[in-house]
Amino acid sequence: MGPAALRRLAQAMPKAELHLHLDGSLRVETALSLARSRGVDAPATYGGMFRALVAPARTASQADLLTRFDLPIALLQDVEALERVTSELIESKAADNVKYLEVRWGPALHVRRGLSLGEGIAAVCRAAQDAAARTGTVVRLICTAIRSHDPAAVVKLAETATRFRDQGLTGWDLAGPEAAVPDPLAFERAFAAARDGGLRITLHAGEWGGAAQVRRALALDPERIAHGPGAADDAGLMAELKERGVTLDLCPTSNVQAGIVPSLAAHPLARLHRAGVPVSLSTDDTTVSDILLSEEYVRAVEQNGLSLPELWAIDRHALDAAFAEPNLIRPLRQSFERWAAAVPELGEPDQGPPA
Repeated sequence: MGPAALRRLAQAMPKAELHLHLDGSLRVETALSLARSRGVDAPATYGGMFRALVAPARTASQADLLTRFDLPIALLQDVEALERVTSELIESKAADNVKYLEVRWGPALHVRRGLSLGEGIAAVCRAAQDAAARTGTVVRLICTAIRSHDPAAVVKLAETATRFRDQGLTGWDLAGPEAAVPDPLAFERAFAAARDGGLRITLHAGEWGGAAQVRRALALDPERIAHGPGAADDAGLMAELKERGVTLDLCPTSNVQAGIVPSLAAHPLARLHRAGVPVSLSTDDTTVSDILLSEEYVRAVEQNGLSLPELWAIDRHALDAAFAEPNLIRPLRQSFERWAAAVPELGEPDQGPPA
């Protein structure tokens, strides 16, 4: 299949995205508007704001990449801003044929100007529900705790987040500076509170520290791990991920930007999938990585070497790993299969190698 046809196919393909950060996905023009109206010191031109929000193709480290979130967080400190950015992100994803979407964000980062945790969470939930109804994209939300925050405060965040399960908030996550705070068990009480409140568990691991950090994350018994490409360096860990059914929500472009892997061609996405490790494919951050999910799919084929049936199998698996109710996933799965039936290049859905 030629490059132009591949791009059209990737855009037309119904897609599911499980690893996407709200504060890494502001539209440049929205950031300009918010900076002006909120009096935030920020670039005043499109080009300047683009350079402030979009990370270079490669940064020094995960910690360096995380600095790209400082300005968006400063802009998202009130209900209107959170609602606007949430709504626009879902609209943008729907335009790229993302039919199922999980958006994650750290509510504790958005309280600097007096917003309470509950008010901020309610704003994102409300905007997500409204945008989902308008676009037809099914949306679920993940509350993200930050590693550098006080563990007791993170427990409070977990307890607050559980009150919004009936408003589309279904997941719990931990992210932030992994090298500075490498042990996720410091937040064990918060994970227990989230789980007891009905939230499903994921956490970031392996943006620093490789396979050892992914193994550390397993102590919290997650269903999914955000990132974790270094697992490919440890055959025993890969076998454990496969046996436990833990999905790695991979973001190759972002991983290159953070310096975790040297190039897209070297990313272990294809190797992990072919080894039978459950994986999904996401952008991480639409703006920080300056990429659509359809473009991430194209790169996975052209630069990482996935076949089209492999790409389709990974896309479909995201529905199996989604933090959504079965009655929502069932019709999505059926609509995905109806679409694929008309595309012979996808062949039989690839289920990975036999056990």
